[in-house]
Amino acid sequence: MGIFTGIVIAAVLAILASAFRVLREYERGVVFLLGRYQRVKGPGLIIIIPLLQQMVRVDLRTIVMDVPTQDLITRDNVSVQVNAVLYFRVIDPDHAVLNVENYMEAIGQLAQTTLRSVLGQHELDELLAERERLNNNIQTILDQQTDQWGIKVASVEIKHVDIDESMIRAIAKQAEAERERRAKIIHADGEFEAAERLVEAAQRMASETGSMQLRYLQTLTEIAGEKSSTIVFPLPVNLMESLGRLVADQSGDDGDQATAS
Repeated sequence: MGIFTGIVIAAVLAILASAFRVLREYERGVVFLLGRYQRVKGPGLIIIIPLLQQMVRVDLRTIVMDVPTQDLITRDNVSVQVNAVLYFRVIDPDHAVLNVENYMEAIGQLAQTTLRSVLGQHELDELLAERERLNNNIQTILDQQTDQWGIKVASVEIKHVDIDESMIRAIAKQAEAERERRAKIIHADGEFEAAERLVEAAQRMASETGSMQLRYLQTLTEIAGEKSSTIVFPLPVNLMESLGRLVADQSGDDGDQATAS
């Protein structure tokens, strides 16, 4: 009888000890009474009636999940491999337990399919240059679909976009061609602007009679500074015109004098 009594007492003490549970600040306990949902308890010390109540622990901290590498084809038919990281947390412990069998597995599978679906609708240039916008799109879609699970998706970050080696060479050639195109456009714009300035300068000098002589003298000064033995320079056009008018006037005067005599 003594041994049997000791066993019974030990069993009772073990059952009573199992009734006490301690939940940390970031934990909650979803309590079921005979299989039916009762309420959410915690944090701190809670009491569970043995054999009648069961408890499921739920962690409320932000969970970091790596989304495995996904093979997808972009809208411009480029095959790429993309992986990402997902940040989420449980905000309704009862929904996370009651509405989905395994919320960790469920959100992992949902993240993979959403990643392929969203990124497959965009071209390669968008995947490389507009990651922030794509991250926000994926985060919004996941957050809407996991709301009924009591889960809040805080952020989605695309980590790597791996491209085939041949495609990398093609992109490099395309970038080089784009740089050459921009360089030619900039050079052509410079030539056009310079031509406009020259036309304006020529019109200004043509309208001002003294500016041509000043420019002529400046040119002579620049040529004289060069280390050359022979300098050939033209006479200014306006000087030739002036000499021509002077000769014509002199010829006219001589003709008038001859007629008068």
